[in-house]
Amino acid sequence: MNSLNRAVTGKRIAVEPPHPEPTMSGWYTTSGPELPLLPQTGDVNCDCLVIGGGWMGLHAARRYAELNPDSSVILVDADRIGNNASGRCMGFVIDLAHNPRKQDFVEDIKGNKEELFVNLEGIAYIRSAVEEHGVDCDWDPQGKYHSAATAHGVDDLRRFSEALDALGQRYSWVDTAEIQAMTGSKHYIKALHHPGTILLQPAKYLKNATKSLPANVTVHENTPIVGVQFGIPRHVCETPAGAIRASKVIICASGYLTRFGFFKDRAIPLYTFASMTRQLIDNELSQVGNKPAYGLIPANSFGTTVRRTVDNRLILRNVYSYATDFKTTQRDVTRARVQQQIAFDRRWPGLSSIGFESSWGGLLTLAQNGGMVFGELDRNVYGAAFCNGTGVARGAAFGKAVAELAAGRSSPVIDILKTRAKPSRPYPKAVTALGVRVVTAVRFRQAGAEV
Repeated sequence: MNSLNRAVTGKRIAVEPPHPEPTMSGWYTTSGPELPLLPQTGDVNCDCLVIGGGWMGLHAARRYAELNPDSSVILVDADRIGNNASGRCMGFVIDLAHNPRKQDFVEDIKGNKEELFVNLEGIAYIRSAVEEHGVDCDWDPQGKYHSAATAHGVDDLRRFSEALDALGQRYSWVDTAEIQAMTGSKHYIKALHHPGTILLQPAKYLKNATKSLPANVTVHENTPIVGVQFGIPRHVCETPAGAIRASKVIICASGYLTRFGFFKDRAIPLYTFASMTRQLIDNELSQVGNKPAYGLIPANSFGTTVRRTVDNRLILRNVYSYATDFKTTQRDVTRARVQQQIAFDRRWPGLSSIGFESSWGGLLTLAQNGGMVFGELDRNVYGAAFCNGTGVARGAAFGKAVAELAAGRSSPVIDILKTRAKPSRPYPKAVTALGVRVVTAVRFRQAGAEV
C-alpha cells in the first residue's frame, strides 16, 4: 500500500454518485440495442466486485473472471455501459500518444517505450475480444492522421516526427493534395500518418464486450455505489437498493475513486465535448473526401479532432472545461456545440449547414503531476485511475493489470505501472479551476485555425 493512501478499513464512507449527464452520447444512441437492464437489488455476496464499467473496469472484470473461473464476479456501473465517460471518447485506440509541447517529449525515450509497451498490451487485449469473442465494434486498424491547418501546426508535426524517429517508429508524410482529397476539405495543408492506432465505435465495443464477458460475471447497470465499509473478511458496498458484500473490490471509477476515501482531492476533472452529424447522404458524401472512414488528430492538442465513421457521420471534438465536482451542464454542452459548428464551417463550408444531430461531454481525469493510481489501496481493495488522456488502450491495459495484481499474478505491465508517480495534491480547488480556465482559454486561442 502506498503512503499517500489513508487506510479506510472499518469506516463507513458515504459515496456521492456521479452526476447525471445532461445529454446522451451520440455514440451510444447509434450503437444498436441496449443491454438488458439488470440493476442490483437486495443483499448479495461475491468474490470480487468491480466498480465502474468503462475501459478499466470492463477489462478488469473480464481478466479477473478468466483467471478465477470458479469465483463470482460482479461488475457495476452507475450509468448505462457505453453511455459512461468511456463511451464518450473519440474511439481512438492509440498505441503511442503525442504531446509535442511537453519539453522532454522527444528526449524521454524510456518513458515513451514503456508507454508504447503498456498501450500495445491494452490493444492486444481489446483485439482478443474482437477476434476470439466476435465483439462487433467497427474495428478499423488503419492508424491515425495527425493533421495540420497552419504553419505552426506543421512545426508541431515535425517535432512529433523527431520523437518517432528516435523511437524507430514508422510513419509517412501526407502532402496537401492527398490530405485534401482524403477529407474533401481545403482546410488542411499537411498531415502525418502513424500506423498502429485502431479506430472503433466505443459505445458499441463496450456494450458488446459486456455481452461477451465470462459466465461467472454478473453485470448491474444503473447501480451506483452510495456507501462503502471496507473490512475483514468482506467489504460492504451499498447500492440504492441493497448491498454487495465482496471479498475483494477493484475500483475503476476514474476520478470518482477519490470519493471512496483514497487520494482525496487529487483529481483534476475536465470535460471535453463532441458533436455528431446525422448520416450523410450521397451528394453530401462527395464533399467529405475519398476515404470512407478516418480519424484526424489535431497537430495542436487544443485543435479539433475529427472522425468520419463507417456509418457516414462526422464527429468533431474540441473545447475543454474544468468540471467542478465532476459535473457539466446543458449550457456547457451548448457552448461547446457553438465552437464545433465554427470548426465544421471551416472544414466543410458547403456542408456545415446540416448542423449536428447530437452533442455531448465526457469526463477526463488528470493529476497535476501526470501521476496515476494503481495498486492495492487497502487490504483486498485495488484501484486503477487517472488515465490523463488517451484512455482506451491505457484503460484496457490498466484494468487487465490491476485484475492480475488482485489475483496474485505479476507481469511486465504491473512492474511498469508500479513505478509510475502517484497523483500529487493540486493547488486549492478554486485556484486550480481558475488556472485551468485561463490556460485552456489561452491555448484555445493560440491554436487558431487548428480549432
